Amino acid sequence: MIDKIDGLLFGRMVVHGAACISERKQEINELNVFPVPDGDTGTNMSMTINAAADELRKKSFDRVGEAANATANALLRGARGNSGVILSLLFRGLAKAVKEKDTIDGRDFAIALDFGVAAAYKAVMKPAEGTILTVSRMAAAAAAAAAREDPSVEFVLERAIAQGLETLDQTTEMNPVLKKAGVVDSGGKGFLVILQGMMDELHGLPMPEGAGESQSHNDKADFAALGDEDITFTYDTVFIVRKLREDVNLEPFRAYLSSIGDSLVIGESDEEFKVHVHTDIPGAALTESAKYGTLELAKIENMRTQAEDLAAGKHVQSTDDLDAVEEELEHGVAAPAEPVIAEPEKKYGVVAVCAGEGMAAVFRDLGCDGVISGGQTMNPATEDILRQINATPAEVVFVLPNNKNIIMAAQQCVGLVEGKQVVVIESKTVPQGITALMMLDTEGEVEDNVETMREAMSAVSTAEVTYAARDSDFGGFAIKQGDHMALLNGQLFDTNKHQEKLLEKLAKEETFQSAEFINIYYGEDVKEPEAQKTLKLFTKACPQAEINLLSGGQPVYYYMISAE
Repeated sequence: MIDKIDGLLFGRMVVHGAACISERKQEINELNVFPVPDGDTGTNMSMTINAAADELRKKSFDRVGEAANATANALLRGARGNSGVILSLLFRGLAKAVKEKDTIDGRDFAIALDFGVAAAYKAVMKPAEGTILTVSRMAAAAAAAAAREDPSVEFVLERAIAQGLETLDQTTEMNPVLKKAGVVDSGGKGFLVILQGMMDELHGLPMPEGAGESQSHNDKADFAALGDEDITFTYDTVFIVRKLREDVNLEPFRAYLSSIGDSLVIGESDEEFKVHVHTDIPGAALTESAKYGTLELAKIENMRTQAEDLAAGKHVQSTDDLDAVEEELEHGVAAPAEPVIAEPEKKYGVVAVCAGEGMAAVFRDLGCDGVISGGQTMNPATEDILRQINATPAEVVFVLPNNKNIIMAAQQCVGLVEGKQVVVIESKTVPQGITALMMLDTEGEVEDNVETMREAMSAVSTAEVTYAARDSDFGGFAIKQGDHMALLNGQLFDTNKHQEKLLEKLAKEETFQSAEFINIYYGEDVKEPEAQKTLKLFTKACPQAEINLLSGGQPVYYYMISAE
């Protein structure tokens, strides 16, 4: 039995746990019972803990307190989705318990698990049974009992995992939705996969193949793995800029690029920096870069046409002029600088999360300072949100998550920024966020604005029309993959193989029949003539309402339709 662990072993245990969940993330994703395409649990937890694994590969720590603290900090900034945030909180509590320790035994580990559970429960407003919270709580209780019997860390972790697995099996009966689907809780499963990976490291077992590789973005799109429907932005854009000066601050540029694209990576050395971004407006990215230096080389590739060529069996054209230069730069990449906090130039600023250039344009037109590309299938990390807050030159920054699975990640930013007050307005949909932003009084008091924005947001109903990502028996509906689905205020409204019939039923629902204002945002997969038909359908069905049609350009959802 291994009695104690130090910082070096703890770091290896976390890296091993990250490798295990990376290998099994799809298995965990498939436990999700809600059929809407989303940022699935396995993916979010894997990306979250791999943020810590990447950090621990770069630097080792002799003291377990230092290793646990580095892990918690990286998890916090890399947290994606509610499951990722809860995972980060479990490790944050653990780190707090061992912060003064050089080594820990089983008793220390049991106490640390209990601290982690307490931190996670504290952050969740309405804890539900049959979730990762239940699994972690019961595992921690078993660890405490085991520590009284045998204080070796290996024995305690074994007992914790055994009880966790027993509790995981019981989650099917604890949650009616899980019971109907006949599956266990995905978050609880992910947590135990990580703990088992940590145990495997104690036992000296090899990591899953490919575990030593960083989980960061590829620097080039894998067109063989992409279909046109998977491509959010058209152009894969890579360019190199020679800096105006060595200490140039790239944070405002990073914030700008995040507002016009995704898959953003910036690597820098003392003299130059390289950007990789997916965007619809590469020219704007290149023009903006001139504020920071001299453009040296660039390559822009149309991912949509490349995907089409690949599907047709044609040769895929690609530029490779920068390959040698990129390789040289990568070998000389310096560690990214700490984010610089923009000095306040005004009282209020706003940061919002949304997907689709049309949606982003609406927020920018309403005065939003920073728009983060993200949403249902692209849950941004806490660090992504924090970066935009840092770049916003305001004393008070309101954050609009616009998705229920991003709210917790946004809330983790509160208190992380010095010199700014961060207020999260818990918008669950983009239309709610738009309405809240419209109510911001730039001369009013913070408390009054919070109350007004939340009250206005609560009066907004949102329907979302999408497709089923998986077969499911959910909410009384037998759903087949590919069926059209309508959600109303987050609840499944109806399904149909024919989208028009689904829209007709939605327009006749009381929410829209009694609405004074209706906004229809159509997505990237909807052509304007189709959107005009939908406008006519709602105009006929809801003659009492003022109806607007806007191009949102959002992925995943064919339509987002708000009623006020």
